[in-house]
Amino acid sequence: MDQDAFRDTYNAINERRCPYEKSILTGNCACRRSKRFCIAEREGVHCTADDAQTRCLEFLEQLRTQARFALRTTDGHAALPHAKAMRIQVGGLRGVRAALAADQPEAGQGAPVEDVDGLLGAAVDRFGALEALPYGRIIQQIAAYKGRRSFRERRRERKRTDDGDDDPA
Repeated sequence: MDQDAFRDTYNAINERRCPYEKSILTGNCACRRSKRFCIAEREGVHCTADDAQTRCLEFLEQLRTQARFALRTTDGHAALPHAKAMRIQVGGLRGVRAALAADQPEAGQGAPVEDVDGLLGAAVDRFGALEALPYGRIIQQIAAYKGRRSFRERRRERKRTDDGDDDPA
């Protein structure tokens, strides 16, 4: 399928795009307000509620503003490469989860976030507003988030393991 035709069809079908689409499609999180759809063997994610989409967009905007140093970017509005977008999305949600479970520092650190809308709703209930979240703690999770390792890194690791297996010692 032609990329322009795909993009046009995608925009026509998905008028309320989920801000966490990348994270949902990679299995790093889920949301009760999301709905998956397919176009030409490609998947997309649609948000089923305006208020949920608005809150998610506001939260991501806050994260991008607060995490510029951690992401090593100066422009808070430019498009981010996939890896940095994943760090913002997944690391930010893990940071919120850690802030809500402050008495349990290791609670679900690497586990996928089960409900984005529920998590952000609970955070707003506890802290009063998105602006009042403890962004220092959230940024730590963004900085600590490691996405999928590159092919080169995986190959080096495999080579080290193979070389280590051949040693008689």
